[in-house]
Formats: sequence, structure tokens, C-alpha cells
Amino acid sequence: MDWRAVCAAVIPCLNEEAAIKPLVTGVRRHVTTVFVVDDGSTDGTATSARTAGATVLRHTTSLGKGAALGTGWAKARDSGFTWALTLDGDGQHAPQDIPSFFNACERSSARLVVGNRMHQAHRIPWLRRCVNVWMSQQISMLADCELPDSQCGFRLMNLEDWARLPVTASHYEIESEVVLLFARAGLAIEFVPIEAIYRDERTKIRPWRDTMRWLRWRRQARANQPRMDTKEH
Repeated sequence: MDWRAVCAAVIPCLNEEAAIKPLVTGVRRHVTTVFVVDDGSTDGTATSARTAGATVLRHTTSLGKGAALGTGWAKARDSGFTWALTLDGDGQHAPQDIPSFFNACERSSARLVVGNRMHQAHRIPWLRRCVNVWMSQQISMLADCELPDSQCGFRLMNLEDWARLPVTASHYEIESEVVLLFARAGLAIEFVPIEAIYRDERTKIRPWRDTMRWLRWRRQARANQPRMDTKEH
């Protein structure tokens, strides 16, 4: 597959002036088009991204990671791309891992390929690691299949499948919702090992608010759980 022709990168950002330029430069070695969604930054994120060759889509105020990804995915699809490669804007994802996503997709015909950091779990800060493992267990139970790193934002996704699914999350629950909806729709999901990169960056997650939002999302996802018909025919 000619990935440069069919795939665009989508990178959501909030105040990532220092990290975004080298990230876009690295990603453009693998895909031609990079959409950076500036979710209300107050620094020079947009300027740095444009300098590196990205097309910048801007929210005047912060609407949330899920909303930023939605803006980028819709733009990529409207521009004629059938696949989107997503990376976080803080430099936690290594562009040199991108070919692994393309290879996994071609090998398995997956419709969603997700990065898996669990082979380097010792590199993930302890609290984040514990939360990620617990969330992945919860979503695996909802999806009735093993999802070892459900929270990783480094992904390759088919945009036509995404457009048919009822994705509504606008914040950090977006990773959970997308992987669960793909699983429930019976669309093939693959996980590929990636490098776990953690430096001194500050997380944008607000623990209390975002945890409560995720728990509300899980409650709704459980309420919408498909139920098996146990009646004998």
C-alpha cells in the first residue's frame, strides 16, 4: 500500500511549542501530510508546527483531546485520506516506530493498530502504569477481548470505519471509546510494540476531573453493552 497517498498524520496539541517541531519533522519522513490540531494553545505551538511543514487546524479555546482528534480525523477524511496515524504532541511517541504500524496493518488486515508499551512497562511512571493496566482490564472486559494497552494514543485507524461508528468522546476518554467501538463492531484490532518515552513533560490530565469523566463514560459503556440472547430456539 502507498501509505503516503492514503494516510495522513493527526497530532492534537495543547501548548507543545518545544516538542511539536521535531515531532512533525520526524513524522513527515513517513507520511506527506501532517495535520496538527492546536487545541487552544497560548504559546507558539501553531507557528512551530507550520515551520516544520504541518497544516495547522486551530481551536480558539481548548475543547479537549477527543474534540481535537475529531477535528483532525474529519479534515483528513474530507481531504481524501482513508487512514489516519495519530500521535500525541508531547514527544512521547517515536516516529521511527511508524513503519511497524503500516507493516502490522498489511500483515493482518487490521482496521485499527494500537501501540503497546507494556513490554517496556518499567519505563512508564508507576501511577500512570497502574492506571493504564486497570483501565485496559476494564475495557477488555467490556469488549470481551484482550486489549493490552487501551490508553495508548499512538494509532493507525481506518477513517471510513471511524466515520460509521458513534464516537462522541471529547476528552481523554477518546482512546477508550474508539478501541471499544472497533472491538464491538467486530473490526480487527492489532497491537504493536513501541518505545515507551517519558521525560520531564507535564501531563495535561487533571486527575480528579478526568477520572470522574472516564468513570461516567465507563458506566455509559456498560449500560450500552450488547447482551447475548439466552433464549433457546
